[in-house]
Amino acid sequence: MARLQAKYRDEIRPALIEEFGYGNIHAVPELKKISINMGIGKARENKKLLEDGIRDMTRLAGQKAVVTRARKSIAQFHVREGYPVGCRVTLRGRRMYEFLDRLIAVAIPRIRDFRGLSDRLDGRGSYSMGLGDQVVFPEINADNIETPQGMTITMQITGGRDDVSRRLLTLMGFPFKRKDERS
Repeated sequence: MARLQAKYRDEIRPALIEEFGYGNIHAVPELKKISINMGIGKARENKKLLEDGIRDMTRLAGQKAVVTRARKSIAQFHVREGYPVGCRVTLRGRRMYEFLDRLIAVAIPRIRDFRGLSDRLDGRGSYSMGLGDQVVFPEINADNIETPQGMTITMQITGGRDDVSRRLLTLMGFPFKRKDERS
C-alpha cells in the first residue's frame, strides 16, 4: 500500500468524518482518479517530440501513456482531424497515490519561485493544476529534453463539494496559498 493511501485510511478519513460529521464511511470524499495531460503542439512537425513526451509521461506515471488526437480540423493551427496533438494517462489506485506522493513531496518543492498553489476548485470538488515544465520530476533527465513541455494534472474527488475536497487536499499535504497571500 502506498504511504499516502495508508495516511488517508488511518488519519485523513477519520479526521474528515469528525470534522464534517459523516455517518457513513462511504460518504467520505476520496480521490477517485488523477488524469495527466500533456499537449504537444509541435508534434505534427516533429514526431520525436511526441515520442519523447510519451516516454516522459510513462516514466512519471508508471504506466503507458496514450496518444491524444485532434477531434476536428482547425486551419489556423494547421491541424487536421486525427493528427496527434499530445498524450495523456489516467491513474487509479496504488499508482495514483504513489504519483500524488511524489508530486507533493518532490516535484512541487522543486518549482522555481513557488509561492503556493491556487485553492480554487471546479465547483464539483475536482482540482486541476498545471506545471510549466516536466523537469521538476526527478525521473526526467533534463539533458534528454529537447523542448520543455508543460502538463495539466486533474484530480477527481468524490463527494462533489469544494470545501470538503479542499480540506481533503490540505490534509494530504497540498501547499495552498495562505489566505493573506492570495491576490
